[in-house]
Amino acid sequence: MAEIAALVGDPARANILMALMAGRALTAGELAYAARVSPQTTSGHLARLRQARLLEALKQGRHQYYRIVNPLVAHMLESIIAVAVDAPPRHRPASKADAAMRAARTCYDHFAGRLGVALAESLCAHGHVVLAGEGGEVTESGVEFLTRFGLDLAEAHRRRRAFCRVCLDWTERRSHIGGSIGAALAARCFDLAWVERMRDSRAIAVTPAGRAGFAEIFGFSP
Repeated sequence: MAEIAALVGDPARANILMALMAGRALTAGELAYAARVSPQTTSGHLARLRQARLLEALKQGRHQYYRIVNPLVAHMLESIIAVAVDAPPRHRPASKADAAMRAARTCYDHFAGRLGVALAESLCAHGHVVLAGEGGEVTESGVEFLTRFGLDLAEAHRRRRAFCRVCLDWTERRSHIGGSIGAALAARCFDLAWVERMRDSRAIAVTPAGRAGFAEIFGFSP
C-alpha cells in the first residue's frame, strides 16, 4: 500500500494518471504536457508506473500509447479523489474547467458529474436498476429497457469486472453507476453522438441530440 501510495502521490505522476482517467490512451508527449515536466522526466515516471502495473503501453505504428491497466486502478484513483474532497479545504480559485467537470465528465469509462448522477437516479426511479452499498443490480425491466436502448448485456456480463458498481461521485456527493453497465451506457451515448469529449479534459459536453435523447429516453434534461 505504501509503495502504490508513494507512486500516486507524486504530483507529476498524479497528473499523468488523472489525464488517463478520461479513458483514452495518450502518448508520452501528451502525458509530458499534462504532467508539466520534461519528456525525459516523464519517461522515468511512465517506467515506474508500468513496473507497478498501474499503466500499460500499446504500440501502434511508430507511436506508443499509454493507458490505465484496468478498471480497478481507475476505481482506486476515483476513491482517492473522493477522500481528498472530505479532507481539510484547500484554497484554489474556481475555474471554467471545474464547472465543466461538475456538469459532466468521464470517470475512466463511465459517466460522472451531474450527468452521471442524473442517469443513475433516472434508472433507479424507473425501477430498472437497484443500487445498495457499493453494488447494484439490473432488474428484469432494466434488462428489457437497456437492451432496447442498444446495450449488449451478455457481453457486459462476460467482462472480467463488476457488472454494476456504485461509485460515490466526488463533486455531487451522490452515486453514479460504474462497472460494465456504466461503461456500456457511456459507450452507447458516445456512439449516438449524445456526448462529445472536450479537448485536454475529462469533461464532456452534451450535444443538442443528447439533450433531446436524455429527455425522451431517460426523462431528464442535462
